[in-house]
Amino acid sequence: MPQITGILETALYVKDIDRAEKFYQQVLGLKTYSKATSRHVFFKIGKTMLLLFNARETRQSDTVPPHGTEGEGHAAFAVKHGELDAWRKKLQAQNVPIEMEITWPSGGKSIYFRDPDGNSLELATPDTWP
Repeated sequence: MPQITGILETALYVKDIDRAEKFYQQVLGLKTYSKATSRHVFFKIGKTMLLLFNARETRQSDTVPPHGTEGEGHAAFAVKHGELDAWRKKLQAQNVPIEMEITWPSGGKSIYFRDPDGNSLELATPDTWP
């Protein structure tokens, strides 16, 4: 039986591609991989891709099946245990409110915050999932 070997890409939906690109570059330190003005901006993270789309534009696509959603999405980014405090300080320095911090039963830790479009973003240590 064929098996899934991982997640290749994760998509979030935003209203303003330029604003989102700036946030993900400045706050998370991501580098733009590809961009189509007003439609999408893509970031490569390790072996996976983070895709930010303008839902209005992707619903009218003729190159891939139409897709899009309204409301807040979620993505979690893996960070090293020893760097969680540095991330907290970076978020505070960028005036990004921390919504919640959690220590999981497994010992993993997460910091939750929002992007400018309300998507729930999480910085999580690798031991969040046993």
